[in-house]
Amino acid sequence: MDLHDYADVAENYDLYLDVMYKNEDNHAGFREFYLDFAREYGGNGVIDIACGTGAVLLYLAEHGIMADGTDLSEAMCRVADEKARRKGFHLNIFPANMTEFKSDRKYSCAIIARSGFMHLTTPELQKAALINIRENLTDGGMLTFNTFDPHPFFQAQQMKTKDTDYSLRLEYTNQKGQRERIYNAISYDPYTQIMSGNWKFETLDDNGDVVEERVRPLKMRHTYRQEMKYLLELTDYEIVDVYGGYHKESGEASAKNVIWCVRKAAS
Repeated sequence: MDLHDYADVAENYDLYLDVMYKNEDNHAGFREFYLDFAREYGGNGVIDIACGTGAVLLYLAEHGIMADGTDLSEAMCRVADEKARRKGFHLNIFPANMTEFKSDRKYSCAIIARSGFMHLTTPELQKAALINIRENLTDGGMLTFNTFDPHPFFQAQQMKTKDTDYSLRLEYTNQKGQRERIYNAISYDPYTQIMSGNWKFETLDDNGDVVEERVRPLKMRHTYRQEMKYLLELTDYEIVDVYGGYHKESGEASAKNVIWCVRKAAS
């Protein structure tokens, strides 16, 4: 299981992300970026893959684009659907693996927002996902997804740590009104290019004492740009743009976020 598969994580996901991004916002402008992308390329349908609790999906709906949504986590899909219905939207949101999902329609635009693609932890899974998404795209359909440029300094640090070497990430108030602290511990394997670790959630009482502790696993894979270019060539995509951020910064230099915009190549 992955961090996002747990009901307690899905139910509190929006709450702790709000706090996290106030302190370290690597995703400023992401909703606007995907809205522009969907407006430009989504004339024949949009699907939000790894939609989570619907941050992009609902933003699109609020701006008149009724996209489909899918996520590996049933818990995340349930929360996204509940949020959509509260806003008066009846969207097609369904749990599925991006390597296998099938829709009864094809889309001209597919979005994998933020770090969704990085949860594919082997080149084989990445290849399978790209091929499967391609099969669900119309001719000339567009896909956007993110990778991170691997950073040797942080990789070297993480190679020395264990998945129990916790550091405090943030404190927030959960949906029950309780204070919680989130710690994470990340280690890096240079052979698999996988960051693996655990997130630890501590629930506090009114005195600040820990009354509950939960540990949730998480794995993500770094993919080098040349590796990604080769995977795209293997899976019949053409690179249209590569950005270094959500404000369409140049993708030539090393960047925290590498945003790929690719087109399904002609058969």
